[in-house]
Amino acid sequence: MKSSIVIICNPAARKASMKRLGRATSFLRDKGFCLELFVTEERGHAERLAAESVRKGPRVIVAAGGDGTVNEVVNGMVGSGIPLAVLPFGTTNVLAKELGIPDDDHKALEVAVEKEPKPVSLGRIESAAFSRYFCLMAGIGFDGRAVHDTNASLKKLSGKAAYIFSGMKNFFNYSPDDIRLKIDGSEYICSTAIVGKSGKYGGNFKITPDASLTEPVLYTCIFKGRKRMDLLRYVFGVFTGRHLSYKDVVYLRSTNMEIFGNAHIQIDGDYLGVAPARISVVKDVLKIIW
Repeated sequence: MKSSIVIICNPAARKASMKRLGRATSFLRDKGFCLELFVTEERGHAERLAAESVRKGPRVIVAAGGDGTVNEVVNGMVGSGIPLAVLPFGTTNVLAKELGIPDDDHKALEVAVEKEPKPVSLGRIESAAFSRYFCLMAGIGFDGRAVHDTNASLKKLSGKAAYIFSGMKNFFNYSPDDIRLKIDGSEYICSTAIVGKSGKYGGNFKITPDASLTEPVLYTCIFKGRKRMDLLRYVFGVFTGRHLSYKDVVYLRSTNMEIFGNAHIQIDGDYLGVAPARISVVKDVLKIIW
């Protein structure tokens, strides 16, 4: 019998089903692996399950869910040396797209058991109220508010459309407070910002195109404009890949930053809380298989 594999599955993930999970476990058992399967029951459960599983020393922990589930599992296993694999069951599965992990379950699991793990560097965001790692991005301002206001039931039914609906609602009520960022000794005032640890955002869009999980740096895209038309222009720029050429957009590479104000913040597509906060990068703190 080969070494054990832990699967942590979020049954609330949009593309999850017990039938699909059953096919995945059968595939691994047919290959001779001993499995432990855990199904999450509430927000935060995946992180606790991952932390408990790490102590058993499995060959790999598989996060079966969306980017939010992956984020929880990551926070439960950082620094452990146990590799993470991803089975994309979520709405957009941005991390899977970033790493080139197939949507097909069997092909994704073949990656999990055949490829070698690689060390990755993660973002870490801290405040008096929270301390979390992120793989993809931290969205500050409009982006964070849109995630905060996304209806969970609508997200389950419609996927990306729930985010779009929330974004439209916030667009018509757009009146942002100033956000002050301190990066490498310089200060910037903006209405919203995206701190990227990976290149892709919301699917295949690229707000911070140079960001990489294997590089121990952060890339921050700062949007200064405060008007609704500015916001529309930024969205158009992201769609066309031209936003970094705008005069009121600042694009920076750094290893840490401070956020001042009371802006909403999301990480990896899930709401986190409000500023102030600090963001840094932690080198080679996790291993991922892809």
